[in-house]
Formats: sequence, structure tokens, C-alpha cells
Amino acid sequence: MIAIKHVSKWYGATQVLDDCSTQVANGEVVVVCGPSGSGKSTLIKTVNGLEPFQQGEILIDEVSVGARDTDLPKLRARIGMVFQSFELFPHLSVTQNLVLAQVKVLKRSNEEAEARAVALLNRVGLLAHKGKYPGQLSGGQQQRVAIARALAMDPIAMLFDEPTSALDPEMVNEVLDVMVDLAKEGMTMMVVTHEMGFARKVADRVIFMDVGKIVEDCASEEFFGNLQARTERAQLFLSKILHH
Repeated sequence: MIAIKHVSKWYGATQVLDDCSTQVANGEVVVVCGPSGSGKSTLIKTVNGLEPFQQGEILIDEVSVGARDTDLPKLRARIGMVFQSFELFPHLSVTQNLVLAQVKVLKRSNEEAEARAVALLNRVGLLAHKGKYPGQLSGGQQQRVAIARALAMDPIAMLFDEPTSALDPEMVNEVLDVMVDLAKEGMTMMVVTHEMGFARKVADRVIFMDVGKIVEDCASEEFFGNLQARTERAQLFLSKILHH
């Protein structure tokens, strides 16, 4: 579904991705973790062309993200993206946030788009809030709306860039629960997160990054179950994150 081949990226003279290669199979859940500044958010943003890259190749369902003739808006419509800041339109109601792109991009009728929006709001437990505006919702509720909005486009895969990092601790689980359900339903997912409990529970594979490189790329049972086999950098990261 997603193939990342020898991708490198620079901001000026600073290299932020260094020869990164991995792939995500259809229905697979891959968690990308690592210390701050390791390149994990940059990597996930290159997958749907939000960040350009200078070397390598990324294919989504065999379409090249970096090719000049690729229709990026069309490609992005097939890849759901959820950010740490919810990126909802504040002047639109919750339902309108879900309807807009369906009508504009997918050319659905208003009636069809609204029916899809209502079904998805029900799925994420927010049907009672369909007429509210984002500012009237908690952070956890806004993030669930953002997930529903991404799902409204019927994506073939979902990308999550630290979806719980801006939330109060008690709101984290309500968002993770929705993501767990998505994984169980077979959604292809790449998730940048520090939530190691989620990674252990849901991830098929874990990618660990440091200074722009993919240092580890292995099954989650292997990553968490055999710490002695991990690189020194990954061991240090896990020792800090698993004890808190």
C-alpha cells in the first residue's frame, strides 16, 4: 500500500531524513516513534506530499508521490491525515466540517455527504454534537471529529501525526479508542506517537527513528519483547518512555 524507498530530505544544509526505506502492507498498522527531532513527523508528511523530499521515491498504491505528473490533491483525497492540532474549520459546524470536502472533492450530493457525516459522527460517539462548532468541543472531541472528517473521504490509508500530543491526559483514551477500532476493522495506518501502550496493543510493526534515520523496523512483539536485541539508542528511549 505504501512504499518508502531511500528517501532523503534537507532543509537547506540540514538533513532531516537520511536514506529512509520501509513499506506498509494493506491492512497493516505501523507505529513510528523516536525522540523529538528524529524526523518521524517529517517522514509521515512526505507520504502524502505535504513535505517535499529531494531523494528517493514514495509510492502509494503504486502511484508515485514525488512524480511531477502526479495529481497530489487527488492522491491526498485517498489518504486520510490527522494532525496534532485538529485543523478543523472554526466557522463551520461539526457536520459541515465533514460535508465540505466530500462535496467539493468527491462531488457527492449534500444529502449523501450529510448521511455519511452523520454515520461517522455516530461511529466516533459524537452524534449529539453534530450541530456544534469546534470551539464548543473539548480537545478530545475535536480530534475525534478530525478523524471522522478524514474517514468521510473513504481513504485507502490513514496517517496520524501525534494525534494525542495536544490533548489533556484524560482525553487521550477517547481518541485512542477510535484508532484501535479502526485498526481492528483493517484500516491501513501509519501512526507517529509516543503512546507505547497503543503501539503494543495495536501495531503490527514499530519503526524507531533517530536523527533522520530509521534505526529499527520490526514486529511490535519483537520491539517490546526483546529489549536486549534493540539498538542502544532504542533501549535508552524505551527505558525512559516505558517507566512513565
